[in-house]
Amino acid sequence: MTTHVELEKHYTERYDEAKRLGSTIKGRLELARVQDLLSRYLPPPPAAVADIGGGPGIHASWLKDRGYDVELLDPVERHVDQAAAAGISAVQGDARRLPWDNEEFDAAFLAGPMYHLPEPSERRLALREAIRVTKLGGFIAVIAINRAANLIGSTLANTLIERQGVVTEILRDGFSPRNERMAHTTYHTVAQLRSELTNVGLRGVTIHGLTGPGGWLTVLIDAHYNGLPLPDSLKEPDPLRTALECSRLADSYPEMVQASSLLFAVGQRA
Repeated sequence: MTTHVELEKHYTERYDEAKRLGSTIKGRLELARVQDLLSRYLPPPPAAVADIGGGPGIHASWLKDRGYDVELLDPVERHVDQAAAAGISAVQGDARRLPWDNEEFDAAFLAGPMYHLPEPSERRLALREAIRVTKLGGFIAVIAINRAANLIGSTLANTLIERQGVVTEILRDGFSPRNERMAHTTYHTVAQLRSELTNVGLRGVTIHGLTGPGGWLTVLIDAHYNGLPLPDSLKEPDPLRTALECSRLADSYPEMVQASSLLFAVGQRA
């Protein structure tokens, strides 16, 4: 089980979530696609949105700027402080025990709990809590990591040979206790993610490839050129534009979901 101490250490000592979505091409693609998809499903502002596992408030700030009434919850103290400093209403807490009233929000967004809660029972609790605080007919959206992401990403970064044991465990079990990024991270198959959302009663579940096949261009560039000047062949057109257009085109073809490293699933409270 991922402990609060492990999450605090990961996001305080090893990983700067506040910079990730702006400092890499992959992060900027993820941010743009989250905005694409949230815009598609959210009711118009000033609807109330629960940002559960919202980190330092990157998505919440965008929603707030658009006129939404956003409440953020995250287990990491550093993230809550960063979100509050950005003007977001933020509280430290647990996705499995939300501090809010029944049907308080028009929609809920879970950007971390689906991969930071390793046990299916814990993810069910988090989803049921999100459903509880969302009004009837409201949408619940989640982000998950594709189980195939480590295989393809490690291959493109040319680290597969050294990570082969970890990658094999993730492909087989959905996690690896030896995963150097975070030992208890959960990686979903598309079918597993759909099942988890439908089994808690969400209707009309739709799964999108968040970063889509275009995301692998950004992984390749970040792995081999991050911080270095790009060769002319990768400067024009902007690779972010190429990756974004690729992922948007693929969104019209459900079979392409499998080609995305990140998954965006959405369902409606019945």
